[in-house]
Amino acid sequence: QVQLVESGGGLVQAGGSLRLSCAASGLTFGSYAMGWYRQAPGKEREFVAAIRVSAYITYYADSVKGRFTISTDNAKNTVYLQMNSLKPEDTAVYYCAAASGGLPSNRKNYGYWGQGTQVTVSS
Repeated sequence: QVQLVESGGGLVQAGGSLRLSCAASGLTFGSYAMGWYRQAPGKEREFVAAIRVSAYITYYADSVKGRFTISTDNAKNTVYLQMNSLKPEDTAVYYCAAASGGLPSNRKNYGYWGQGTQVTVSS
């Protein structure tokens, strides 16, 4: 079955950096779009970034453009989210997800989700 396993979350000071990883198994990695979403306490889960793996087309939420970078290592079936210049408002649980079609920024297109990893940015 499909498994998405995130890692790399933690506590960091504002202005710092973290890199999240998501290892995918049980799917044909190149046939999917891989996305990162986040959910802060009391808020809806929101789109952060996505990548169409085969075409290497990337998508970003306006709130993270210029600070976050999504990338893949196709040999490892892994998607990364490099987060720089972190702000307290980036604090959330970050989820990795896989979509077999549709617009990668639309949450409804994602059929598989990881368990999430906590990112906490202190001021």
